[in-house]
Amino acid sequence: MLKKLFTMLVMVLLSVGGAMAELKVDIVAGAAKPISVAVQKFETADGARAKDAAMIREVVENDLKRTGLFRIVNHDAFPEYVKMHAMPNFQSWKAIKTQVLVQAKLTKDSKDRYRLEFFVWDVDGKEQIEAQSLVASRKAVRRMAHIMADAIYERLTGEIGYFDTQIVFIAETGPVYNRTKRMAIMDQDGYGLRYLSDKDTFVMSPHFSPNMQSIVFLSYYDDDPMVWSLDLDTGEQRRLGMFGGMNFSPRFSPDGKKVAISLVKKGVTHIYEYDIEAKKLRQLTFGNSINTSPSYSPDGKKMAFNSDRSGRQQIHVLDLESGEVKRLTYGNGRYATPAWSPDGRFIAFTKMADDTFYVGIMDPRGRNEKILAGGWFMEAPSWAPGSRRIVYYETERDVDDIERISHIRSVDITGQNIYDIELPDGINGVEPTWSPRLP
Repeated sequence: MLKKLFTMLVMVLLSVGGAMAELKVDIVAGAAKPISVAVQKFETADGARAKDAAMIREVVENDLKRTGLFRIVNHDAFPEYVKMHAMPNFQSWKAIKTQVLVQAKLTKDSKDRYRLEFFVWDVDGKEQIEAQSLVASRKAVRRMAHIMADAIYERLTGEIGYFDTQIVFIAETGPVYNRTKRMAIMDQDGYGLRYLSDKDTFVMSPHFSPNMQSIVFLSYYDDDPMVWSLDLDTGEQRRLGMFGGMNFSPRFSPDGKKVAISLVKKGVTHIYEYDIEAKKLRQLTFGNSINTSPSYSPDGKKMAFNSDRSGRQQIHVLDLESGEVKRLTYGNGRYATPAWSPDGRFIAFTKMADDTFYVGIMDPRGRNEKILAGGWFMEAPSWAPGSRRIVYYETERDVDDIERISHIRSVDITGQNIYDIELPDGINGVEPTWSPRLP
């Protein structure tokens, strides 16, 4: 039985006077100058632990810093300490080039729950631009920090935050030619890694449902490659269906009612759509080519996939209403693993050309291709909520083929600010999928 993953939080938005003025990050410009943010030491009261307050502060600062959009002001440079509900000396903060000041207070109520109250100030505009209060179980204190960081990020960028999210992936351990593959889940910053499958069953290609209630994945249980689902609340695993052939590469539809899969029948791989409630399977692609890696558009009307129908592996788009298929990619090399962004503006992809793997994005018409990262082997791009960042995995080249280390990495859509998501020693991460915002 899998322990329930999430603790419910209650968010109360306090009224804030004044406008947001001109303080806003330009998230499109790749070389935009970061906004400087000062996060004060949190006040504590009513039995709230100073250790927990310090941890929340650290997590908030790290979340914001990793975006590349914010510069965290050194604590030693702070000109004053501003108590909650007191007015900052804006001129003093401006003198050390601070643009945003964050105050917070952590208290504990009679039910042993934490209340986190925080204010965000625009130093140049001399006004408070955000005020929120979060209430949660003490066990969810780290999640409170991510939600606080999301609120600050959203106020300053106008974009959807992605800190209160998780990543599911395949954790590989052991020697190269005898690796154990287990499905694992962690917070987007790498914290709290835990396994979702045992070490005796080979698993691949995990993918979240839109409501975060389940994960679909490929399992070789009893040496039979089939798509299974995992209930994140109960830990129950069940086979998706009996489809009469090897099936893999599952992806949920945006409404969570259907799952697209690749199914091999009579030696030919096609994409099918399985209606979970009706338990019906519908074939979507036809012919003698290999068709796989389905990805729904956010409105559920189209599906990107890769196929060799043109003679070389390329990305195509299927209109799910008319059945019409259009080829998207014509560039040098082979294209694979398309992933539609949550806002519908981009399709991420893997590209293989000149003995190098690349991760890139393009628009839904196949134009404006932009390469974000390149290396010896990289694959499986997946989008964060808000469509600002992509997670993927990269395997280092090993001449002796003894270690073959794989990293989970994240990159901004500008192609800048690439960083590794730190994993415990001895664990290689592959096939990551970014979750929606947690419920």
